[in-house]
Amino acid sequence: MGKRVYQLKVTIKQISPPVWRRVVVPEDITLAGLHDVLQAALGWWNCHLHEFEIDGTRYGTDDGEDWDAPKDERKAKLRTVAREGSSFSYVYDFGDYWQHRVVVEKVLPAAAGVTVPACTGGRRACPPEDCGGPWGYKDFLETIADPDHEEHESMLEWAGGSFDPAAFDAGDFDQRLSLGRLATP
Repeated sequence: MGKRVYQLKVTIKQISPPVWRRVVVPEDITLAGLHDVLQAALGWWNCHLHEFEIDGTRYGTDDGEDWDAPKDERKAKLRTVAREGSSFSYVYDFGDYWQHRVVVEKVLPAAAGVTVPACTGGRRACPPEDCGGPWGYKDFLETIADPDHEEHESMLEWAGGSFDPAAFDAGDFDQRLSLGRLATP
């Protein structure tokens, strides 16, 4: 049997309208590699801890704290833990607690000449890093939408000068993936 690719749809929970991305990854990608792909696709910057939960098993990294460490995500390959039609959880930033639902939409034969991983679609901008989770993001959006709000200017400045919650551009994926891998601890 030839190589296969997984088409995944990842959606940030507790945000409306939904923020989602569609990615295609090789079947032999580790969950650590998938974390890098999800960070790049969503626009996160890998500044916080994360964890996957698949069929009741937690996968992540051991940060050395005295807690119930998850299984090593560097040793778990996607093809061994997920199948077409299945879904699993991905949590990023245990403080802001961004929960994501990852659905394995399709498992397909790898096409010659097609580069993977790839971000092939999505909707809406990813919330800024450290904005306070789904509740803080809602407040952030209300603040930047109201020019009369006392924190309007400071929030826009904090977000880099502007923020369009409806914007999505898959074109930055390759660069973010490369930068994310360089920044990974």
